[in-house]
Amino acid sequence: MFNRRQFLTAATIAPTLGAPAILKAQSWFACYPFSLGVTSGDPSPDGFVIWTKLAPKPFEQHGGMPMVPLPVKWEVASDDRFRTIVASGEEQARPELGHSVHVEVTGLQPDRPYWYRFFLGSDRSTQGRARTMPLASSSPAALKFGVAGCQFYEDGLFTAFRHLAREDDLSFVYHYGDFIYEYTQRTPDYDKDDLPVPHVRQHIGQDCFDLTDYRLRYAQYLSDYDLQAARARHTWFSTFDDHEIENNWVGDISGKGLAPNDVFRLRRQAGLQAWYEYMPVRAALLPRNGIITNAYREARFGNLLSIDFLDTRSFRTDQPCDDGFKPYCPGIDDSKAQVISAEEESWLVRNMTRGQTRWNCVAQQVMMMSLDRRRYADEKQKIYNIDSWAAYAKPRDRLLAKMRGLDNIVVLTGDEHQNFAGLLDNGDRTVAVEFVSTSISSGGDGSDLRVGSDIILKNNPQLKFINDQRGYLVCEVTPESWTTQARVVDQISTPGGTISTRATMTVPHGRPSLQIG
Repeated sequence: MFNRRQFLTAATIAPTLGAPAILKAQSWFACYPFSLGVTSGDPSPDGFVIWTKLAPKPFEQHGGMPMVPLPVKWEVASDDRFRTIVASGEEQARPELGHSVHVEVTGLQPDRPYWYRFFLGSDRSTQGRARTMPLASSSPAALKFGVAGCQFYEDGLFTAFRHLAREDDLSFVYHYGDFIYEYTQRTPDYDKDDLPVPHVRQHIGQDCFDLTDYRLRYAQYLSDYDLQAARARHTWFSTFDDHEIENNWVGDISGKGLAPNDVFRLRRQAGLQAWYEYMPVRAALLPRNGIITNAYREARFGNLLSIDFLDTRSFRTDQPCDDGFKPYCPGIDDSKAQVISAEEESWLVRNMTRGQTRWNCVAQQVMMMSLDRRRYADEKQKIYNIDSWAAYAKPRDRLLAKMRGLDNIVVLTGDEHQNFAGLLDNGDRTVAVEFVSTSISSGGDGSDLRVGSDIILKNNPQLKFINDQRGYLVCEVTPESWTTQARVVDQISTPGGTISTRATMTVPHGRPSLQIG
């Protein structure tokens, strides 16, 4: 590998040669610099972001890179053999951003696939496939997309991502968060007989606290070829939840409460910078002053569907009742509590109520249904998931009231490591349907139902479906209906897990209800 002195020498003599002298090298590095793959995201009708990151030795300091900017060439083609190049250029991979590359490609045609790749010296990346959005003025007959997240590396293999990569006709995938997990398990796992067994895989390094820790964790996750395959095959809308920084953090408050707010802000800054470096998002989402102030954003697919992607962490008030799964406490009814900022709430209500699309989707992180979480017959009091909308009664009621009468709202959620589907009620009226996607790997192999699922279904008439296997959702939207398939794998503890459709759930337009087959 070239060292810093060689790079600087090459940069000094480059002007006399008409090009960087180092470009004449057969290969810049002894190891493949595109080891973490490629992906695309945040599409628009005329383009998208394409991403890669230079890391010839991804587990070494700085990914094995010298601390100098490097020019990375890129190409976008209208065919998978790159016979017709429609856009190309060069982008600097800067050490300040871990030599990540975010190219905001423009000038493309709407609602069609493209293929892209990167070059560094004579090294060429794998190719990725991306798709532009339809024009806002168009009338799509149908739209199909995926929903995925919660991928704890130690809990199992990313088999579901390999199957997601093979879902050929998806326009995009919504990732609801928990792309990494910041902690390492220190106790063994347990088998079905409650005997200790090793975890399926082990994290490299310690719990994540600084930028180096988070970069290493992302590098390990992205060294998984199943994840690389899904990222290369599809275009992504990426959001973050809690484990990108720390379990159950909100605002500038540590989830474990172990750090003062000003100290936790440093950890949040490191986690958010690493998230930006590794996600195919636009420069507008680069953290500024230690936070991403505008992580929420909208995507509109003609007059068929508008999706509002929320940020339910950055501006949320502290969880009441000391967090966890708890009985009622007065903090649940705090009139000053918020899950999203006042500005984000106003933005969301405007988007939902303007009436320009057949369907409105709220894509977010934590469950909006207020479920009674009791799982055992001897539990007498209703149990709340305090890290969900259920523990923020006032803002939840206020938002559901704004949905009343629209009859075209579908909420997409993650976080729970199970599949759920149910109704969102405002008083005596159902105002929306919520689909909660299970995890990619968090929770291990799972089973069809957890212990106590029958009690949860009995105590929650608004809940229509529950399942505890790993996988993802596939949603197909037409003007007349919204259909969601719960795609599940039979196991993730060993290779070879098979995919199947556990349930097909349909919402008719204009009638927020569920038909399950």
